[in-house]
Amino acid sequence: MEHDIARREDHDTKTPRGLSIAGSSAALASMAVLTLAMLPFRGELSIATTALVLVMPVVVGVVIGGFRVGVISVVGGFLVYDFFFIPPYLTLDVGATENWVALGVYVVIMLPVARVVASMNTARTQARQRAMQIRQLFELSALLVEDKPLEDLLTVIVTALRDVFDAHQVALLLPRDGDLEIAASAGAPLTDDDRLRLQPTPGMPTSLDVNQPEDTGFFRIALVAAGRPIGMLTVSGTEITARQREPLLLFANQIALAVERAQLREQALRAGLTEEVERLARTLVAAVSHDLRAPLASIKASSSTLADPQLGSGLDGGARHELSVLIDTQVDRLAALVTNLLDMSRVQAGVLQPRAGITRLHDLVDTVLADLPLGRRNRPPILDLPDDLPLIDVDVVLIARVLTNLLENATRHAPKDSPITIAARPTDPTAITVSVTDHGPGVSPDRRSEIFGLFIRRHGDSGSGLGLAIAKTFIDAHRQRIWVEDAPGGGARFCFTLPIAAPLQERS
Repeated sequence: MEHDIARREDHDTKTPRGLSIAGSSAALASMAVLTLAMLPFRGELSIATTALVLVMPVVVGVVIGGFRVGVISVVGGFLVYDFFFIPPYLTLDVGATENWVALGVYVVIMLPVARVVASMNTARTQARQRAMQIRQLFELSALLVEDKPLEDLLTVIVTALRDVFDAHQVALLLPRDGDLEIAASAGAPLTDDDRLRLQPTPGMPTSLDVNQPEDTGFFRIALVAAGRPIGMLTVSGTEITARQREPLLLFANQIALAVERAQLREQALRAGLTEEVERLARTLVAAVSHDLRAPLASIKASSSTLADPQLGSGLDGGARHELSVLIDTQVDRLAALVTNLLDMSRVQAGVLQPRAGITRLHDLVDTVLADLPLGRRNRPPILDLPDDLPLIDVDVVLIARVLTNLLENATRHAPKDSPITIAARPTDPTAITVSVTDHGPGVSPDRRSEIFGLFIRRHGDSGSGLGLAIAKTFIDAHRQRIWVEDAPGGGARFCFTLPIAAPLQERS
């Protein structure tokens, strides 16, 4: 084991081939320059001075290319020293004993110097790499604590790991239906051989094997949180060194916790959505059943009376007309409920797209009043609409539904003899404010923020709780505002803004 660790430590300090070539070239070049510079003065330079000068190419080679280049530089320096500066010149004959001593001292001293310089350079490089890796891992850890959807989180993880470890391919797999499926990947796609390696031994966890040969270039790490498997992380196409494996394993644990947290958050969100859908379904069933039961009962009773030979024959013309009006009113009520349900289905399906067109508010209001149910035409609202109102740019059908729903809401809550008012005023150069005012019980301040919610009813309301929610949705689709406030003299005033049409020259 100690031998393996030492071997991997040596592997960590290996210099890339490109730097070795660059170091060797720099050492030889500097040695050639210094040799040419000293040749004219070799008769005046001492052997010791020459040896000191030839230290420089060795140091240059070690700093750039590492210890191996330093050894090559020492050998080169030895040959240059002997060939050019030790008599007899231009031969490898050493001659005097003192020359052997000088050459021996040069080699004996320069090899340890090369080792020391290489060690210092390696330590500096490793310290810089570790600092960069710590910073990158810190940034990765910061990414893991962000509140992201699971899919986005996995994409961020694999992309960051590929960049930090300079990997050819990173993939994160999650279990689904008993198999491991790729949830996110960065870099080149997994090959068929890689996919075969991902098939774990049944019942055995997969982990990063520190004794795995470095030249495999493929690592898989089991992601485990709270004692249960979360997924698998694969890193391929790179040599993960011994020093990189520890932070990789540490970060794998953080990934497992982050993935588990994101999964739990999504499960909680789905549970909350399921509960909300069930609540809305129960409320819808209760509201619709109530709103269906009442008009159907009235229609059934009135039609049965008219169809009964004994009861129907005893009714005078006024009673028959009253029953007919009741049937017509209840049918209109059912039609309004169906319309609201259809509108809400459009909203829930996300297919609501306003089709804006330029129109006059007066024309839109006239259309709404003409389409009012027969039973409500006998109580027309008061109109407070200035003749000089600017043109508006809206979806006429949607805004007509807004006005219709607000009028129906006001009619339900206002006393029979109290007026209902539709008013409009310019708010600013870009919008006008339309209001529908009734003098009913009003809306308390603490309920004004929720009154436009689905199935929210005012006190004593017999409606379905859909009308105001649909009105708000249609106004929001125009990117405008709707709100409720107190009416002067009591009651509620529902207000909403509509966009003013741009001038003709701007439209053209």
